[in-house]
Amino acid sequence: MAFNNEQFKEIMAEFTIDSERLQEIAASFRQDLQLGLRDVSLSSMRMLKSYVGLPSGNEKGEYIALDFGGTNVRVSKIRLDGNGKYEILKRVGRPLIVPGKYDYICKDATAEQMFDFIAGLIDEAIDGDRETKYYLGHTFSFPSTQTDLNNARLIIWTKEFATQGVEGEVANDLLLAALKRRGANNVEPVAVLNDTVAVLLSAAYKTPDIYIGSIYATGHNTCYLEPSIHDPNCFGSGGMILNLECGNFMKLMPNRFDKEYDEGSEKPGEQRFEKMVSGRYMGELLGMAIAELLGEKGKKYGLTSIDMSNIVLDESPNLFKASDILMAKIGRELDVEDVKKVRELVKAIIIRSARLAAASFVAIVWQRAGSGKIVKQHVAVDGSVYEKMPLAKENIVKAMGELLGDDADKVDTILDNGGSGLGAAIAAAMAVEK
Repeated sequence: MAFNNEQFKEIMAEFTIDSERLQEIAASFRQDLQLGLRDVSLSSMRMLKSYVGLPSGNEKGEYIALDFGGTNVRVSKIRLDGNGKYEILKRVGRPLIVPGKYDYICKDATAEQMFDFIAGLIDEAIDGDRETKYYLGHTFSFPSTQTDLNNARLIIWTKEFATQGVEGEVANDLLLAALKRRGANNVEPVAVLNDTVAVLLSAAYKTPDIYIGSIYATGHNTCYLEPSIHDPNCFGSGGMILNLECGNFMKLMPNRFDKEYDEGSEKPGEQRFEKMVSGRYMGELLGMAIAELLGEKGKKYGLTSIDMSNIVLDESPNLFKASDILMAKIGRELDVEDVKKVRELVKAIIIRSARLAAASFVAIVWQRAGSGKIVKQHVAVDGSVYEKMPLAKENIVKAMGELLGDDADKVDTILDNGGSGLGAAIAAAMAVEK
């Protein structure tokens, strides 16, 4: 069965954002930022205060960095040498769940069990040292309310976590109690931050002129330094970093596949921007479009962003690898012309994602510039989609160029890998040095 050409063109159009629409999305994002700065209840984004500004780049000392953003917990001992230099002295990591052995994220697990396990990792990272004073920065990537740099209270677990006794509690209070139970009274948590904020701190420590940090991976979020916010509880310079939680940006026009996916999702009406941008959802949207082309609307094929990457990378004349991937997932063999169409559709979904991300970045650049000139700057991005997905980075650059016009050469993107750990150490240093 060959795809219907008209139907295919119609679906491709659904995933295409032209320059005019791109401008509208960027303007809408900026307007939502401005509304949120006036009154956060007016914005579709949470715009959470981080209570940290930019590092000087001269932070020094040995710090412990706890990276707790999912089932794999990592602890590092990091030495900051100033001038943007650092060294990871030791790194340990372990999953919070090993089937058949232990499970610290299930509903039967307790806060004490989870944080005692984490305290054990911290103890391993410091080799059981009970003499040296260590200050700890904690990247805690779950929805939290924050009243200062060291105080993040978990609103609700996400990512399938269900551990008892953590929701509604201050994460670093639970961690400190676990460290005391272990006798590690020389380790003091002094900072907690979101992974997006950690990426910005990490990048800004090493490279000047960075005011925006973003995660572009399975999920998507962005933060930026807002110069108008001044708070006595804020550490660092230049204002305060706002964690936008922009995955929940709602003021845009989803296509019919986006709407259908959202209606059938676990949380309808939430994270609409993320559902159009991040790696977690791209494969689902592709599968929905293919199902429609095959007359199997509603069928799920389990296609992933990794499948999409491999399909794009197959440049052989007969697309054998792409054909094999589709055969394995959809359970039927497509003729080469239809495989080519699927490949074009994959490209369209990736490019749309990149253009949406670019629109949000440029909106923040505009907001920071206000009525003044746009200054030379970089946008720091971490994540597998940005780093590994074909077409993603180049189309972010292209879209930013369309939006910025004559100022296009002033703004670019850079990869910042592993910022969650380094950013936590830098936040700890900023807290201690103030």
